[in-house]
Amino acid sequence: MTLKEKCPILQFTDLGDERGKLVVIEGGQAIPFDIKRVFYIYDSDSTVVRGQHANKESEFVLINVAGKSKVRITDGREEYIVELNKPMMGVYLPKMIWKDMYDFSSDSVLLVLASTHYDGKEYIRNYDEYIDAMEKYKSSEERRV
Repeated sequence: MTLKEKCPILQFTDLGDERGKLVVIEGGQAIPFDIKRVFYIYDSDSTVVRGQHANKESEFVLINVAGKSKVRITDGREEYIVELNKPMMGVYLPKMIWKDMYDFSSDSVLLVLASTHYDGKEYIRNYDEYIDAMEKYKSSEERRV
């Protein structure tokens, strides 16, 4: 499975009418997990890089509900960049995916939906440690198949 298949772009339905826009995102339906945590990033400028980590247990959906930003996604072998620029689109990030969020527009509000409550111990914040962990992770995944 390619990285783009593991981290698909999600399109949410716009249920708006003449009164305005309405996008509904339900855990376990529009996204592949139940939502345990919600946070958002705003007031970052185009020179700021956020994220710079992977999570051992958490899955995420990232949505720019205002403005735009980019997300560099990698599993240590493949890499791709997603521009989040529509409030009805998001990107799904399964566990053990490295993410860098950057190039924030001045009006960017990046909404993040997470499958777990915050636990700092499940973060891998050093890229070299992440690469080592991915080798072990991929080996264990291949043994299961």
